[in-house]
Amino acid sequence: MDSPSSTLGATIDDIRRQNLAQVLRLVHRDGPLSRAEITRATGLNRSTVGGLVTDLSQRGLVEENPATAVRKVGRPSPSVTASDQAAAIAVNPEIDAIDVALVGLSGRVLHRVRYRNERTPTVGEFVNVVSAIIEGMRPAFGDAAVLGIGVALPGLVREADGSVILAPHLGWREAAVGQLVEEATGMRVVVGNDANCGVVAESTFGAGRGDGVIIYLNGGASGIGGGIVINGRLVTGEGGNAGEFGHTAVSTRGSRCHCGATGCLETEVRRDRFVEAAGLGDVDPEAVLDAMAVEWLDRTGDGGLEIDRQVSRLAVALRSIVNIFNPRTVILGGHLAHLLAVVGEDEIHRRIAPTLPGGGSEPEIVGARLDDELLLIGAAELVFAQALGDPTVMPSRAVASAFAR
Repeated sequence: MDSPSSTLGATIDDIRRQNLAQVLRLVHRDGPLSRAEITRATGLNRSTVGGLVTDLSQRGLVEENPATAVRKVGRPSPSVTASDQAAAIAVNPEIDAIDVALVGLSGRVLHRVRYRNERTPTVGEFVNVVSAIIEGMRPAFGDAAVLGIGVALPGLVREADGSVILAPHLGWREAAVGQLVEEATGMRVVVGNDANCGVVAESTFGAGRGDGVIIYLNGGASGIGGGIVINGRLVTGEGGNAGEFGHTAVSTRGSRCHCGATGCLETEVRRDRFVEAAGLGDVDPEAVLDAMAVEWLDRTGDGGLEIDRQVSRLAVALRSIVNIFNPRTVILGGHLAHLLAVVGEDEIHRRIAPTLPGGGSEPEIVGARLDDELLLIGAAELVFAQALGDPTVMPSRAVASAFAR
């Protein structure tokens, strides 16, 4: 049994770890902040906050920058920001491309490489491509401490061991993706569902910040996925697969889905059909400005009919989602954001009506604010979760060589 003194010491250490984590999460999400603002937000006293900021700075997790303006009487307070000297590698495989990026703890994408697939990659080909890209990216690391690799994967993921249960559009089943990438790179690897990564990114840095129920739907080359955040917490469900909104039934006469059902949202609202209908040709729809959608409003013929049909099918799914979750905000990403841009939020609300009365105000329906970077930012959050939960995992004065082997 521990002696009273050792028990007391452990308790003090636990409290300090909790306080370090509280300050780091606050700065990570809301920074830059002054020490005074951190003091008010956390309820800790000023000297405690000063010591915590100094500790986090020595661990390479935050940095203080000189104040640029005096807003109040007295000496200006330097701003505390999450340091990009702590970074993660983010990976997002799709059937048409593999994105790899270096993302700083501030949530900024610092460097990005996109590899175009000639065909849908096998697991082995994916691992080879990722390891080669990371090796080529090493000069971009600079002095950053790379804490690991986060993979945002379009499919069902067993997060305990980073294995893919099923990624149907990639053709991957029961694949130890996390282990294979770790063996190839020598870095810690965390794998998560791509839509869950998206909703975490948007609720941390984008359109879903704040309390309440946030629903996210993403339309990509591999179909439609979704994620749910309630009061800042990701809802994953009993088996980790909550938010599979792509398999919401939206048509009794629709196409057969790979899941075995008929008329699923992701078989009726497809990016390839949207690209063709919008006349984008070989242009990457993720790079198209939403302003171009205004031109599509006047389209007639089959293209305009297809876009209208997809908006109608999307509205069927959104009506169910709004009635079930009564969300504060619904965020649409990928080509779903472009569909929203075509018709606008008011038209979407008109098409999903009527929803159940008495649920309060209508939810805000918006496009993803982080655009095509959100899955990469969300993948990085998988890696940062460890340091955000316990900053002491980072040694004082950490350097990149301690993490990038």
